[in-house]
Amino acid sequence: MRRWLVSAGFALAGIRYGWASQRNFRIEVTLGTVAVLTAVWVRAPLAPVLLACGLVLSLELLNTALEAVVDLVSPDRHPLAKVAKDAAAGAVLLACAAAVLVGADVLGPPLLHRLGLT
Repeated sequence: MRRWLVSAGFALAGIRYGWASQRNFRIEVTLGTVAVLTAVWVRAPLAPVLLACGLVLSLELLNTALEAVVDLVSPDRHPLAKVAKDAAAGAVLLACAAAVLVGADVLGPPLLHRLGLT
């Protein structure tokens, strides 16, 4: 149990670093919170919303980690460093697009109904 708690502490330090250093992470946490609260308010299924949010936030932290490693290994500009960073950012962008589609599908109809627009 002690080893797990130590590992969890390292993981939480990574999340804290992401929050403190990455503007996009803070934006994504905020939007994810809005999505989860909206799902609760309109009584929509939470699982797809939570999974989409978790995917986006996880990929954002992986992107942050990859950028740190690339900067450590290749402090000067290098074409392959750019490829690594761009591909990781692209993964986050794709996850965000998928999360928006999940949100529209899961939250859209009950939200429109709740607002009296259907």
